[in-house]
Amino acid sequence: MSSTPVTAAPDCTSARHKFMVLPVIVLILAQMGTTGDNGALSLATSALTRELGATTSDIQLANMIYPLVGGAFMIAGGLMGTILGWKRAFRIGAVLCAAGEVALAVAPNMFVFIWVGRVLVGLGASFLIPSVLGLIPVMYTGRDRMVAFGCIGAASGLSAVLPLMLGVVMEVAGMHVTFFTLAAYFVAVAAASLALPPIAEADEKLRFDGIGVTLAALGLFLFLIGLSSVSSWGLVRPLDGCPFTLFGISPALPMAAAGIVVLAILIKVEGTVEKKNGIALLPRSFLTTPQVLAGLIANAITFFFMGAQSILMAPYLQLVAGWTPVDVGTISIATGVPTFALALGIPKLMPNAHPRRVIQTGYLAMALALGIMALSVTVDGCSRVGVYLGAFMAGVGAGTVSSHASNVVALALPERDAAQSGGIQSTMRNVGQAIGVALLGAVLLFGITSSVRVRAAADPAISPSVAERLSTVNINLGSDADFERQIVDIPMTDAERSDLVRIQAQARFESTRIAYAVGAAVVLLGLASTPAIKVAEKQKG
Repeated sequence: MSSTPVTAAPDCTSARHKFMVLPVIVLILAQMGTTGDNGALSLATSALTRELGATTSDIQLANMIYPLVGGAFMIAGGLMGTILGWKRAFRIGAVLCAAGEVALAVAPNMFVFIWVGRVLVGLGASFLIPSVLGLIPVMYTGRDRMVAFGCIGAASGLSAVLPLMLGVVMEVAGMHVTFFTLAAYFVAVAAASLALPPIAEADEKLRFDGIGVTLAALGLFLFLIGLSSVSSWGLVRPLDGCPFTLFGISPALPMAAAGIVVLAILIKVEGTVEKKNGIALLPRSFLTTPQVLAGLIANAITFFFMGAQSILMAPYLQLVAGWTPVDVGTISIATGVPTFALALGIPKLMPNAHPRRVIQTGYLAMALALGIMALSVTVDGCSRVGVYLGAFMAGVGAGTVSSHASNVVALALPERDAAQSGGIQSTMRNVGQAIGVALLGAVLLFGITSSVRVRAAADPAISPSVAERLSTVNINLGSDADFERQIVDIPMTDAERSDLVRIQAQARFESTRIAYAVGAAVVLLGLASTPAIKVAEKQKG
């Protein structure tokens, strides 16, 4: 490999040119590591409860902090990569993640676990993930760039094996060794970055956009925490788990709205900053280029889809159908294999495929997957064949869209903005997933509760006093036995209880299918953005 700094890989039309494999492997390992951290946390639930006395609220917060911190600072991570240099930002991110994993391994209590370990890993990801996406445009061009972005999309499929591998470590050696193992993994990733080719850094001295970073972090934090908390705090009426209220209502939507206001102010401010400094946290090209917006929407919809799976499929299978965590874990393989194959295979085997057609096909496959998942749901469980078929189609859709989503953004931007766009692409993924969880979780939970209340009030076999008591109960997704425990304090006859269980099962079934249908409709709305995706001249080379 030449010692001369490069700004991009040799053009793909060169007869002697070979695709740089080692650098993209390093980037894939980094992308997989951030996914592995989330997998380790989900596997450590029982250990955290047993060893650190974690409550359900603690575990929910631990899961929420990482995407909130990462999402809030992802755009800033893209800017820091431009200012500090992408390889330096990459290493900072890997070291922060390693430090966070060590803190998780040695944490004496949940306070340290959440507010030191999880925050450090989130900050590390905010440097690492934008750097992964930022390095590709400066190391690869033309079809090589398309293949490299496809490889990063394929990393989502490869990540499907991590929960199984980490599960073995957790089972054999325990939670602490698992987190130490992840710390060593991130140290290895930082060391492997030495294999990245020399990259020419910008000669101009670029100023850090402190105002933009502050506004972006605040706005995204408010927006993401507001959306993520809808299902646990309530849409308007506060639920039992709501920590506080605003004028008697749940703070979830007001916080999300406040975040949108702050982000609107950010957009206004950034125009002035870019004119003054020549660089901004949010370059104008991100917001005024239709193809960039279409690519960002593709990133968001892919992770919206993943949010739909996490809030609808996994809980229903475990809580209603009685699947074990291992059963549910095997679904990740059914999704991961086609994700990997298509995200990597489409750019490599179909280099002349029109990005618009590819992404449109992916959206249709995602919507079909949600439809199949909806049909797999039964009143008291699910069709195993339907679940696996839906999971497979989910991988087909996610892999197809991922094969071109990031490249569509990079193709439409100047080189420096293309590299910096990794931050906003990563942020859009977090936003998409948060919207998926919040929107579909609200449709599911509020649908179950309202349907049970309405049907109970209209059922002549259920007394008005029982129906009145039900009007104050927020019904969670769960088995028939879980529902019976929820209503155990309401005085009623055995016949009324049996009737209510039947009503709840039907409401649960119908609301889950409706939520899947809403998810499919949102995915199909993404088709409206695809006409903006054009074939760029630099892709043809």
